[in-house]
Amino acid sequence: MNKRLFSPKNIFVLILFILMDICVYLFLGVAMMAYDDFYEPSKGAYLSWGSMTGFDKTVFVSLQLWNLLNLFMIGFVIFKIYKYFKIRND
Repeated sequence: MNKRLFSPKNIFVLILFILMDICVYLFLGVAMMAYDDFYEPSKGAYLSWGSMTGFDKTVFVSLQLWNLLNLFMIGFVIFKIYKYFKIRND
């Protein structure tokens, strides 16, 4: 097998994914700032479901799903690197 794990194309794609990931985190982080700006303690504890508007709930759930997706992607990348080196050493 003549597959190169660290080819220029793979490195370019990885950098593109990382930049896209950072952009999504920036967008969700700025959107969560709206919750911080308009939070009222009389509506409930900080980050409680009752103290959030519909927009805040959507952003919060999206952020948690994005975190989960990132964990799966990190696991996938680790698995692919492990598989690459295992095949290479056999």
